[in-house]
Amino acid sequence: MKFRNLVIALLLITLLATTSGCAGAGGAAAGGDVIKLGVNNEITGDNPIIGSSARKGIDLALEEINGAGGVKVGDKMYKLAVEELDNEFKPEAAAAVAQKFADRADIMGMIGPNDSADVMPTIPIIEKAKLPSITPWATAVAITKDNDYFFRACFTDDFQGAIIAKFAFNEEKAKTAAVLYDNSNDYNVGIATIFKKTYEEMGGKVVEFQSYGRGEKDFKSQLTKIIAANPDILLLPNFTAEVPLQAEQARSLGYKGKFMGSDTWGDKEIIKLGGEYIEGALWVGHYAVDIASDKAKAFIAAFTKKYNDTPNDIAALNYDTVYLFKQAIENAGKVDRVAIRNGLASIKEFEGVTGNAQFNDTGDPVKSAVIIKIQDGKFTYFATAKP
Repeated sequence: MKFRNLVIALLLITLLATTSGCAGAGGAAAGGDVIKLGVNNEITGDNPIIGSSARKGIDLALEEINGAGGVKVGDKMYKLAVEELDNEFKPEAAAAVAQKFADRADIMGMIGPNDSADVMPTIPIIEKAKLPSITPWATAVAITKDNDYFFRACFTDDFQGAIIAKFAFNEEKAKTAAVLYDNSNDYNVGIATIFKKTYEEMGGKVVEFQSYGRGEKDFKSQLTKIIAANPDILLLPNFTAEVPLQAEQARSLGYKGKFMGSDTWGDKEIIKLGGEYIEGALWVGHYAVDIASDKAKAFIAAFTKKYNDTPNDIAALNYDTVYLFKQAIENAGKVDRVAIRNGLASIKEFEGVTGNAQFNDTGDPVKSAVIIKIQDGKFTYFATAKP
C-alpha cells in the first residue's frame, strides 16, 4: 500500500512539473531563468553560406549578452538562448519550422528566415500565433506590410533597387542596362522590378530583362540576348552560387561592360569563385568593413578573434537582430510574446553594427546603404547611399 501511494505521489509530482511548463502561446517562458528564441535558418540547401554566417553572428551576440549578465526583465536577469532548425533554403520547410516554433510555448520569438522567399509562407503562421519575429536579411517589401508580428533588421528592396538604379544612371553614367534574375524568388524579382522601374523613370533604357528558374546553371541563352543588346551595365541581383557562373559565362560570350549587384554579393566567397570576371563590379551592401563605426569595429574584432574570419553582411545583421530582441524584451518588461512584440514596435532608434536605424510604423529600419567595389580582389568601400 505504501508503495502504491508512493507511485501515485510521484505521478502527481511529474504531472505538476509537466503542466507548469505548458504556458499558452502568449504566456511566460517555460525555461525558468532562460528566454528562448527560435532560429529559422538556411543551414543546408543551395546557399548554406547563409546559414553558417547567420549562426556565427547569433552565437557571438549570445556570448556577449550572457557574458554581461543576460537580459534584464524588471528586477530579474535572464539568460538568452536559441534553438535552431534548418529550413533547407526552401519556403515549405521554412513554414514547417515556423509552425514548430509557433506551437512551442517556450519559444518567445523567432529569428529568420534570412531569404525573402523563405519568409513569405511563414507570415500567416507567425501572425496567428502572435510570435514576434525579425528577419535579419530578407528585403522583400511585402514581409512587413500589414503584418503586426514581423520586423526586419535590414533595408528593403524598394530602397535597394532604387539605389542601384540611381547609382548606375547618375554616377556610372550608364544610359542602357540589362538584368538577369531568378524568377522563382521574391527577393530577386523585387530587386529586378524596382531597378527597372526606377532606371526607366530616370531616363535610362533597360534593353534586356531576362530571367531563369531556380537551380539553373547554364545562362548562355539569356546572356546571348543581353550581349547582343550591348548594355552599359548588367545587373545580377542573385545569390553567391549563381553570380560567379553568370559573370564567367557573360565574359566568355564577349560582354565588356560592368556588372552591378545587390546585397546578396556580401560574402567574399563570391570573389573567390568569380575572380577576374567580377573585378571592378559594384554592389549594394549593409555595411563596409573599411569605414566601420566604433561599434562595428568592436564587432569585427570580436568576430575575427572568435572565428578567424571577417564577418559578412549576413553575420552582422543576425548579430544586430539578437540585440534588437534583447532591447525589445527589456522594453516589454515581462516575458510574453505580445509584450515582446510591443517592445519591438516601441524601438524608434537602434545603433547596430550595420548602422544607425530609425524604425518606421511598418517595422522597417530607415538606414543608409553602402556601395562596395570589387577592387584588386577585395571588397572596397566606394560610396554611401542615404535614404
